[in-house]
Amino acid sequence: MREFWLKIDKTFSKNAVKDMLHYVNQICNVVYIEGEWLTSDFKEMGVKVAARGGECDIHVIEPFDAEELAKIKGAGKTAAVKVNVKSARDEEEAVKAANLSADYLIIHCLDWKVIPLENLIAKTKGKSKLLAEVSSFEEAKLALETLELGVDGVILKTSDPDELAKAAYLIKRQLTQIKLVPVKIVGIKQIGTGARACLDTCDLMKEGEGLLLGCQSSCLFLVEAEVHHNPFVQPRPFRVNAGPVSLYVMCSPKKTRYLSELKAGEELMIVDRNGNARFTNIGRVKIEWRPLLLIEAEHEGKLFKTITQNAETIRLVTEKGSASVTALKPGDEVLACMLEGGRHFGALVRGERVVEL
Repeated sequence: MREFWLKIDKTFSKNAVKDMLHYVNQICNVVYIEGEWLTSDFKEMGVKVAARGGECDIHVIEPFDAEELAKIKGAGKTAAVKVNVKSARDEEEAVKAANLSADYLIIHCLDWKVIPLENLIAKTKGKSKLLAEVSSFEEAKLALETLELGVDGVILKTSDPDELAKAAYLIKRQLTQIKLVPVKIVGIKQIGTGARACLDTCDLMKEGEGLLLGCQSSCLFLVEAEVHHNPFVQPRPFRVNAGPVSLYVMCSPKKTRYLSELKAGEELMIVDRNGNARFTNIGRVKIEWRPLLLIEAEHEGKLFKTITQNAETIRLVTEKGSASVTALKPGDEVLACMLEGGRHFGALVRGERVVEL
């Protein structure tokens, strides 16, 4: 099983760390801290901590010191040797550490990204767990595919929760849970014809899975994929009939986009009724003009809306099944994701006053 570590150093603000820690418990094996952070700040959360000193689970040695490694291993503790690779000599240091039974090798390739990792995968495989320090999803993907075998894990340094979520899914096929709550239908109204988008994905969805969509970024309704059999249309489990092109769609845990912006090849986030999420890519965006239906729901005294095509095949997910939008009635409950409202290019800006009606 490949490991996923998050690196936090002095460049992170307290607010950035707070935003990240919601995800860490669910998807990271270890938090690797440098700088002024205290190990106790993270150990209280029940996550493993790697650090150069203090009460930590994994002791990081930098630069490589054979005596220090022997001392840590002799005490029955877990040791990681960090090597900044700038030359063949640095590669040799990493190989020495592996031969001396370092539990982990943390490799930071400063310039050349591929050849040093290829060499170290070949020379240290099975001796130590090789972890590549990366700063983006793309770098993580490269490290995991190098020499076909790839590294044993990555250490990602990022303050962007979306980058963290994408890397976690790449490494562990696991995303953070999306919290869904039941909202009560209070109104259904036929409105005029409009441009609606079908999102055809590069994956197959099953019953209870779909996309989170809505008129307001503060409430996104779970619209089910076209997975059900009926007498008139074959199932299209790759498709979500999403609604008018102006709707928001949740593309990752912290990012929404307008349907009108989406194109083939871009990423989407599939969610099921239990809040489990995974990524796919768009195969096609199909826009057609169809009659529309306004759906209004209430949650905690507030009114929220979405718009769908007025057709029997569009269904909203419920706690135990799904309901066709044409059969909805006041009092029915469907699942939605409640968020802080107000977006600027899809990202939440705290403190900005935005009213969505």
